Amino acid sequence: FYILEKLEDFVAVVCQWVWSSAEPHHSDEELLPQALHPWRSQGKGMVRVKRDWIIPPIRVSENSKQVPEDLVQIKSDKIFTGEVIYKLEGPGVDQEPKNLFEIDDKTGVIRSKRPLDREKHNSFTLKAFALSPSGERLENPTTIEIVVLDQNDNRPAFAQSQFVGTVSEFSVPGTSVMSVLATDADDPMTENAALSYSIIGQESIPANAVTKTMFGINNQTGAIYTRDVGLDREVVKGFRLKLQVADMGGMGLTSEGVAIIHVSDINNHAPQFSPASYSMTAVENRYDYEIGRVNVTDRDDEGTRNWEAQYSISNNADGHFSISTDPTTNQGILTVVKPLDYEAQSEHILTLTVENLSPLSNKAPNLPLSTAKVVVTVVNENEAPHFREEPIQIVVLESVLPGTLLKSNFAFDPDNSDLRYEIIRDPERWLEINRDTGDITARRSFNMRSPHVKNNIYTAVVKVTDAGGVSATATVAITLKETNDFPPQLFPLSGSVCKGSSSSGLVLTAVDEDLPPQAAPFFFEIPDDLSVNWTVVQVNSTHSVLQPVVELEAGEYAVTVLVSDSGSPALGAYAQVNVTVCSCDSFGDCKSVAGTLLGSSVGINFLALIIIMASIALLLLLLLLAVALTSCGRRHHIKKGTGLLVGESEDDIRDNVFNYDEQGGGEEDENAFNIDLLWNPHDAPSTPGSFYPGSGIPRGKQPLRKDAPHNLPSPTYPRRPPADPTDIEDYINDGLEAADNDPNVPPYDTALIYDYEGEGSLAGSLSSIASGSSDEDQDYDYLNDWGPRFQKLANMYDPR
Repeated sequence: FYILEKLEDFVAVVCQWVWSSAEPHHSDEELLPQALHPWRSQGKGMVRVKRDWIIPPIRVSENSKQVPEDLVQIKSDKIFTGEVIYKLEGPGVDQEPKNLFEIDDKTGVIRSKRPLDREKHNSFTLKAFALSPSGERLENPTTIEIVVLDQNDNRPAFAQSQFVGTVSEFSVPGTSVMSVLATDADDPMTENAALSYSIIGQESIPANAVTKTMFGINNQTGAIYTRDVGLDREVVKGFRLKLQVADMGGMGLTSEGVAIIHVSDINNHAPQFSPASYSMTAVENRYDYEIGRVNVTDRDDEGTRNWEAQYSISNNADGHFSISTDPTTNQGILTVVKPLDYEAQSEHILTLTVENLSPLSNKAPNLPLSTAKVVVTVVNENEAPHFREEPIQIVVLESVLPGTLLKSNFAFDPDNSDLRYEIIRDPERWLEINRDTGDITARRSFNMRSPHVKNNIYTAVVKVTDAGGVSATATVAITLKETNDFPPQLFPLSGSVCKGSSSSGLVLTAVDEDLPPQAAPFFFEIPDDLSVNWTVVQVNSTHSVLQPVVELEAGEYAVTVLVSDSGSPALGAYAQVNVTVCSCDSFGDCKSVAGTLLGSSVGINFLALIIIMASIALLLLLLLLAVALTSCGRRHHIKKGTGLLVGESEDDIRDNVFNYDEQGGGEEDENAFNIDLLWNPHDAPSTPGSFYPGSGIPRGKQPLRKDAPHNLPSPTYPRRPPADPTDIEDYINDGLEAADNDPNVPPYDTALIYDYEGEGSLAGSLSSIASGSSDEDQDYDYLNDWGPRFQKLANMYDPR
């Protein structure tokens, strides 16, 4: 390569010399630069422009062992005017990967420092600079392209260590099986990466099952295909192929690989019964259990749909049997799904057929389906008695007569043995049963209103036992039909009707203890010979209206009404209805209170009402008399000389003393009597808050009476109450007269409000105490008898 580059330089110098010979103005100093930089022509006339370096791409072979190796030399035309220093920059120099190239800064020779690897870096782009000793650029930098040439230094490699494919058995030659792939790291544009595939070995699984070459491969694409017939999965399960790939079109470096090809199964074998006949036994009256299994053989691949069997029974009209497949063993499982009856049929002969889940291939032999014969023998056992119906249904009237036959022949024994009958549940004890024949009869009449009758059905349980001790039970459902046992009862039996109103009437209905259809609809009528002034108008199936047919006077009327039900036979009852004809207000109500009471549903007549009112009046009179006698007795029980506060009472007098909030400072508090009612406005104080609370009268001002002269002396009040309580009236009148004439007390029309102190006390009112009398005139010794609560008060009035 170095010789070729020097030759190119020589050719360039010669061409430049020929060109410069045609231009006499050029000096000899320009010949060398012209070898690297030809003149550029711009338009008409040859004008010299600044010259640039022109260097073709430099090709360097990878993995070269001649290192360091000179690649190219560059020169600047400034060498004739002064010293030039060359520098090189770019990947491989001062950029990653570093230290692959260098330049001689004096001569401009570029050389490689280490072997290159095209698979890592296939080219490098560098920039060269011509600098003055001071570092100044003498010319523009030039680009140097270095291309790394490929060598066949990489082997081809398969993409997988082992390739796996599948081909169906009996495939025709040329059937595509699979494709393999290999890669080469060398330059794909060269022969170094041109790959060629081949099969260099074949092994059958199992070994030596097939010896001829069964597969080929496309040497360019790696597609594997069948080359011959004879792929039978029952003979050979698969193949192991040894592959090879080589570059340089098969002449270069090589690598090996493996391909595993499995031969897949097709359904070319029909299942076959082995053996073809079976004998089994089954117990009667049992079901959902296995009685036996049948076997088949199939040469297809086990566990696939080509191998799995599907069974069917061709003569199973009654549906007593079914057959299923065991997924593990592929056996047919024969099962009884419907109870067998030994007495009806003691032996069953079944025909079974079998086939695969997948349809047979067209390459399979054309054979009929395999069949097998199964003989099932039924084993007899002692069966329980059977009932002809379950539950046993009986429909009877509730008023059935005792001894009536209700049901017979409702059970039988399949083994024709004798049966015993009994009733094990009969909560009302309405039934009887014959132990030998099983006839069910009524012991007594039924009752629809029994709590054991639900929705008109009474339930009992019977038990039947055969000679072998095997028993069975059944429910007896007796549907009771209602009979007409009770007549309807009219309601209400009293009411009122407005006088003179054609639309007014008494609404009647009826109550029947029977159930439909023995109850409603009800029919109402008035016998012709009992009343001619009244009529009954039917409203609906349960109600009617009782109305007068003529205008009647106000008063009480008794009307007889007949009500009948719809039973069979119909029952009826007469009832007397008390009707009050009265004048009504605008709301349709009677104006007379007495008439209203008499017309109420209570049904009270006028005589009873008078008796009740007289009794109440008598009780009130007796009560008033008792109160009067009690009051008189109280006054006569007060002892003379003991004061008004003491009387003969069994109750403690302290029970009648009430505690109130403090209203003053005792007897020395004279302001308590200065009730401010009238005052002179001219004497009003100027200071706010100087008034008696709630009165508006200034404090300290005595109220003035305008109905009496001022500053007159007060009259003398009676100071001692009379000893005899009968003189208390005179005592009170004297005090009242003195108060009316006293100008220094509040006016006579002042309202004085006292606290309520209860009633029933024999001590009388506290207002009767003569507070103005002297302490010597009053005997307070009785205070010592009132207990510790009044001890302090007794000590205050103790004469000692």
